[in-house]
Amino acid sequence: MFGLSELAIFLIVVIAVLAAKKLPELTRSAGRSARILKAEKDAVDDGPAEERANPEVIQGEIVTPRPQDDGTARS
Repeated sequence: MFGLSELAIFLIVVIAVLAAKKLPELTRSAGRSARILKAEKDAVDDGPAEERANPEVIQGEIVTPRPQDDGTARS
């Protein structure tokens, strides 16, 4: 009776008819999200170039932990 392609087209038409009210809202939301992501990407890319090229190195020293006194000291 129905092939796979006819069933797919039928489902797409049904979804489009049922979702027609929400479609403009969804596309607006997707556009807003894309603009926000692009603005954030540009903000990260526009950061100081020398800061990205030469990260600050903080010198430190290695500290070994001392054994803890658990109250079972031998005398």
